[in-house]
Formats: sequence, structure tokens, C-alpha cells
Amino acid sequence: MTLATSAGQRLRQALELAADQHKILPFVGIYALFSASLAADRFEALFLSGFGLAASAYGLPDIGFISWGDLTTTTSRMRALLPSHHLLVDIDDGFGDANMASHVARTLERCGASGVVLEDQARPRRCGHLDGKQLLPLPEYLSKLEAVLADRRSLVVVGRTDASDPQEILTRVQAFEQAGCDAVLADGLKDLDLIAQIRDAVTCPVLSNVIGGGKVPPCSRADLAGHGVQGLIYSTPCLFAAQGAIEQALDDLSDAAADLSGALASPRQLSHCNAVLQANLKRAREA
Repeated sequence: MTLATSAGQRLRQALELAADQHKILPFVGIYALFSASLAADRFEALFLSGFGLAASAYGLPDIGFISWGDLTTTTSRMRALLPSHHLLVDIDDGFGDANMASHVARTLERCGASGVVLEDQARPRRCGHLDGKQLLPLPEYLSKLEAVLADRRSLVVVGRTDASDPQEILTRVQAFEQAGCDAVLADGLKDLDLIAQIRDAVTCPVLSNVIGGGKVPPCSRADLAGHGVQGLIYSTPCLFAAQGAIEQALDDLSDAAADLSGALASPRQLSHCNAVLQANLKRAREA
């Protein structure tokens, strides 16, 4: 596998390899380029999370505030820094009708995205692990999905359903596969056994999305692999970890008697942060 191969082809091969080996390809959710830099040292596949981008770029909840321009800008910058990583991008509902969805996906592919996740929610949309989601009629979603598939070159396209009824989930993922998507994802599942039913219902790779505090019950990567998952999205670990660390640092700084040098950062942290940024610069120059 060489860098001359397209980003989409490399991701497709990685998912196929995971399936052949009965393993899982983990996608780590990032929200900005610095978090992507840290994750890239440990994981080969990254997920540009709509939840994380809405929080970091706008300070707003994941209910549709981000624009597709936010995605293309961030994806372009990520690809410049990380030329060989798999970049899976959350495009929500495609930001409009079938024409808009296909344009967004095609533009992201030009920007270096390896794949996109297109959901079947109707607006106003929300995080897949929250209640109150509304679904598009299946024919309306399929028109979007088919438009994206028709206009992509090698981009991996993941069809995502936010349905909650088990039979509706199975009906939709089967329709997604029949339309030609590369993988399917049913979000916000509370029952791992339903993942196994999805695995039996389709032949394409099955992805799962796990979010801290979300609906998926406590489980390990091995548990999900045993239920037939090939790709596992960790949506928000970097965002939530940053939130906790920032709040702790601010609590430390609020103590007027605190040693400022210790409260702000240790010499090791300063050195490591600079090393990460210097490595990014080197990668960008060599790309």
C-alpha cells in the first residue's frame, strides 16, 4: 500500500483487512488539529467529529450549527499535516438536498478526506446518542446517498441510520448497502445483540459509534469485534479529556497562592507540546 493510492482506497483496504482478520479498525474522534496531532501518534485512523467541531469552533451543541465550509477547511489542514492517515469526516445530513450532499462529499474528497459518514436524520438534527431525533423518509435519504455515491471517485461512504426501531434499522441498512455504500452504521444502539443482527443482514463492513456517556452499553473493543464490527468510532475522547484537563488547570489557577509555574505547565509539558508542533512542521514540509 503506497501513498500514490488514493485516501479512499487506502481506507477501503484497511476496513477489508480488519474484516479478514476479524479485528476492528479504531477511528479516534478529534476536534482540532492539535488533538489530531496527538491522536495521530497512536492511531492510523481519525474521525472529524461534528460534535467536537461544533464545540471547538462555535462553542455550541451538535444540532446543526457547523457549515460544510468548516469541514473542508479543517480537512484540508489535517491532510496537509497527516498525509498518510485515514480521515473519516462526519457530514451530518449532507447540509441540504441531494445536490448539496454530493457537492459536499466531492469537495471533501478533493480536500483529502478518506471517507464520509452521511446520516438519515431530518433537521433540526442532533447528536446520535440523544433522544428526539427525526428521520428522513427512506426514499429521500436514498436520493442523497445515491447522489453522493454517483459523484465520488474512491471516497468511502458510510450510510448511517439514526432509527431506533430494530426492524426499521435492519430495513434501512439493507437499503443503504443495496444503494452501494461501502459500510453501514446504526447510531445510538442500546443493545449489542442488534449489532450482530445488522452484521447478518449486510455483507459490507459494519461500524459502531461509541461516545462517552452515550447509549452504547459498557463494552470492550473485543466485545464489539465479537458482534461483527469492523470499524469503531470513538467520537469524543479528545474533547472530553481536554475539557477535564482545562477545568482542572483553571481550578488550580484560581488559587491565588498557587505556584504559577506549576499551575501553568511543567517543563516536560512545554517541551512535549513544542515537539509535537515541530513534528507537524516537519511532516508538512515533507508531504
